[in-house]
Amino acid sequence: MAKTLLRSGNLDDYQAVGGGGQAVFDSALQIRETLRLRKQQAMVDSLAIPQLNDSGDRVDWYSPVEGDAIAWKNADEETRFRALRYLSATLESAAALSRKSLQSGKTSLQLFGSLLEKAIQFPGENHVFLVDGKPVITFWGFIHLNENIREDVLECLRIQQEPEPQILIAPEPLEEPVPEVTFAQADEPLLSTPVAPIGEPEPVMPPQPVPVITEEKVTPAPAKPPRRLPLWTLPVAAVIVAAIAAPLLWNSHTPAIATEVVNAPQPDMAPLPALTVALPLHQAEIIAPVKKEKPADEPVVIAAIPKDALVMDANQMKAGTTRFLNGNWRVMVDVKDPVTGKAPSLRYQIQNNKGTARVVHGDNIVCRAELFSGLHQSGELMIKSRGNARCTDGSRYPMPEITCKAGVNDVAVCTARFDAKAAIPLTFKKTGA
Repeated sequence: MAKTLLRSGNLDDYQAVGGGGQAVFDSALQIRETLRLRKQQAMVDSLAIPQLNDSGDRVDWYSPVEGDAIAWKNADEETRFRALRYLSATLESAAALSRKSLQSGKTSLQLFGSLLEKAIQFPGENHVFLVDGKPVITFWGFIHLNENIREDVLECLRIQQEPEPQILIAPEPLEEPVPEVTFAQADEPLLSTPVAPIGEPEPVMPPQPVPVITEEKVTPAPAKPPRRLPLWTLPVAAVIVAAIAAPLLWNSHTPAIATEVVNAPQPDMAPLPALTVALPLHQAEIIAPVKKEKPADEPVVIAAIPKDALVMDANQMKAGTTRFLNGNWRVMVDVKDPVTGKAPSLRYQIQNNKGTARVVHGDNIVCRAELFSGLHQSGELMIKSRGNARCTDGSRYPMPEITCKAGVNDVAVCTARFDAKAAIPLTFKKTGA
């Protein structure tokens, strides 16, 4: 029975991911077969089967299991919840197998583990379908253009899984009825009328007579008559005044004793020289301080990237792919032929990390070799041959091992090693797609 077609699309609309310098999509069928041999049938049934068209630019994805297929968005919440739990357990098992393979000592298992780690990436929820209730992923090994790989692969599926919180409105409490006051005997008052007590009348006090205050008359004391001095005291007072004034008058008429003024001898001192220094008579000029001129700021020159340069795209490097290497390249090495004194002509043609090298050296001797490329764990691009190039004259030409690193503006900085001793600078120039 024919499998169900789930989705189709152009490869140029997506960005392929991979590991070990190889894209996941290039080894999709081998990955599914390896998972089957590793008894990971649940993972095999969760990955759709890709099939390229004749031109190789469009791919169809078919369901690996039979049953009715519906889109992820069209399923109800309960069905999606069960499918998400099933898919989460399946991908966790695949991740454990990937970690175990990466720790292996075999290169083939390490490559499988690196590819399986990126194989579980997919563009979004529109690329997941439910076939007979089981999740099936299409375009696995791809992500949207200009996007990075997701740390949580199933994050796009969990966004719709979170139910919106429901706001419960508490009912308003019912008002309690107000109790009515009823009187058992309405005709009688609740409180008895107070009776004023009858007391004895207060005793009346007879009025007291107001006491009369009489002021006593104060009799002034009689003034004493002035006392008269006797006449005999006048001569005595005159004698006392004369005795006091006599010494004062005597001092005022006494002549002053003249004292001779003696001039102190002056020391002989040499006369000071007269100052003959005169101020300048010409007009003073104010000299402005010399200002140091600041050096002019040099303009920042941004080097333009050559159109035909090899640019190691950072997003592709992070995704583990080397699509930037696809095409025809002219490789220029600073090596000269010892006989002719000319540098050999190297032409590389690479597509999806595989290709051929064409070398022309000496007297137009043409050599060819197979190439393969990949990304090292250190982030370096490695390009190697499977041996020496075979030449038309029956000889063999040694092929260099090329290593490239991302330099300024991600332009590749490459070196070639013909042996383990020296590294020779090398430049790539693109000649065609």
